[in-house]
Amino acid sequence: MTTDLFALCFDANDPLRVARFWSGVLGRELVEDPRDGVTLLPGEDGGFRLRFAPSQEPKTVQNLMHFDLTSTSPEDQLRTVARALELGGRHIDVGQRPEEGHVVLADPEGNEFCVIEAGNKFLADTGIIGALACDGSQAVGYFWSRALGWPLVWDQDEETAIQAPDGGTKITWGGPPLMPRGGRDRLRFDLVPADGAEHTAVVDGLLSLGATRLDSGRDDDGVALADPDGNEFRLLTSR
Repeated sequence: MTTDLFALCFDANDPLRVARFWSGVLGRELVEDPRDGVTLLPGEDGGFRLRFAPSQEPKTVQNLMHFDLTSTSPEDQLRTVARALELGGRHIDVGQRPEEGHVVLADPEGNEFCVIEAGNKFLADTGIIGALACDGSQAVGYFWSRALGWPLVWDQDEETAIQAPDGGTKITWGGPPLMPRGGRDRLRFDLVPADGAEHTAVVDGLLSLGATRLDSGRDDDGVALADPDGNEFRLLTSR
């Protein structure tokens, strides 16, 4: 396939507030988004943009995606947690056990994320966003591996993970049982055609891999699609 992961898009009731939180936690530059909202540019460790788009819908259920942030030492983990709390984050309980070493937090609008303890071997070759952990099937992991051209770096017991050929954040899917859905996904992938590929041909390629179209056609911003698990994403017309 000839698509690039351009951004991870968050629906936000107050995009600037949420973007400022993540800018402070990740140390990323905040810029205006020409499509509406606010964007964080990739950091020094590469990766994809984070877009924060305005939405009137409140968050009511646990997200199907969350960040796993890495730590270089126990002290570094504590600093990340403290910085997140100072910026408006809070501790939350999603069923984690007391003996687990990671810390579960939420940003100012309740988007869940974890700060992983130092020494996690699976995240050793990543940046501060070690993983985007997703609820999803093995089939959807295969779909995204083919759609992005990212190789599988984990495929066991129906759990999958992919990573860009040049490294960086891993995207993981935990396999069954899958979480129930509660309305529109608040976190979504924004893709763009890669290497000058023709937009219509890329849409056809994604459909051939198992995507479905969510709208009646193409608008000025792109085409809304869903992956085999029903997760919405958008193929933008350009970067």
